[in-house]
Amino acid sequence: MPIVRFKMYGEIEVPQGTSILKAAQTLEAPEGYACGGVCACSTCHIYVTSGANLLSEKEEEEDDMLDKAFDVRANSRLGCQAKLIGDGVVEVDITRESLEAFENEHPEHRGRFVKR
Repeated sequence: MPIVRFKMYGEIEVPQGTSILKAAQTLEAPEGYACGGVCACSTCHIYVTSGANLLSEKEEEEDDMLDKAFDVRANSRLGCQAKLIGDGVVEVDITRESLEAFENEHPEHRGRFVKR
């Protein structure tokens, strides 16, 4: 089974077909999802630092939404759209933008997570 390792927040083993966002929610890692994970915002913006080949291909809708994100890089993905399609380890760095969105969505967690 695939493993998603969230820098600074731990790792979780999940079934193939699981999105990075769903893995974060299951682990209780602070990844934002203002739109509920339907590719209508960019608050689940992450950086995939290794294992990108184990994720679904980026589609046009995701690219369009990433245009609205901050500090987009070559390894940027939206957690709601990046699904695990192979076994192995995927390493992810949650963006500052996503962490701030998570804290806005869940004020009870404000200050619990380290901002980079």
